Amino acid sequence: MSEELHDHDRGLSFDLPTLQRRKMIRLLAGVGLVPLVGCSSDDSDSSASSSSSSGSASSSASSGSAECETIPGETAGPYPGDGSNGVNVLKESGVVRKDITSSFGTASGKAEGVPLTVTLTVVDAASGCGTPKEGAAVYLWHCDRDGNYSLYSEGVTEENYLRGVQETDAKGQVTFTSIFPACYTGRWPHIHFEVYGSLEDATNATSITATSQLAFAKDVCDTVYATDGYDRSVQNMGQLSLETDNIFSDGYDQQLATTKGSVEKGYTATLTVPV
Repeated sequence: MSEELHDHDRGLSFDLPTLQRRKMIRLLAGVGLVPLVGCSSDDSDSSASSSSSSGSASSSASSGSAECETIPGETAGPYPGDGSNGVNVLKESGVVRKDITSSFGTASGKAEGVPLTVTLTVVDAASGCGTPKEGAAVYLWHCDRDGNYSLYSEGVTEENYLRGVQETDAKGQVTFTSIFPACYTGRWPHIHFEVYGSLEDATNATSITATSQLAFAKDVCDTVYATDGYDRSVQNMGQLSLETDNIFSDGYDQQLATTKGSVEKGYTATLTVPV
């Protein structure tokens, strides 16, 4: 349920070595030994304006940089649906899709909420973020407006909405049509994703290249959560910050999406994902 404490969102696959590595990199950077250069779009350019853009993340891929960090690795959490914790939706016919608002197969539920379009641009970190990863695949999933995860949470175990896979195009991009996720107890608003080497790898749940999470800026969340249906999120947001979240507290610059749009027209969230 959305009201239970989700401290266990660290999940069975929580990667302590990954966190220790990231902390060590930041420690070295503090004494000038390792340069830290992010590859995401301008993280400060988050707004609740009426304009929207679904492809702004591609600018980083075209410009490149001398130094490029891979996307920080994060836990897939307890509700991945990738076979690592029970059910495996990736092997179901219909999981490869752009619009993830509705369930597929024998399920018929639909997630309600403020419209959100998510565009991820997967790039080659070794090239300085300058080369798109065409032909990779992205599995993306997140909670609904009530903070519930399909396949796992009470009341939606028979649904599989807000989950989908796509293959990256020549620009290294995938775009999903969804709804803005809730803020549930103990976690900052976020979206999970896994990057695979190919669509075949993704639909067979093998060879994961990267597992991470996308975060949203506070001002956009506050605007969305002031609308009908997100009542629980308002209270939960009041008890959290990006700096105290148990996932993003060690750094979120590369994971903070550029988010634009409005409640009336919907939002777009873009992020560059170096792998």
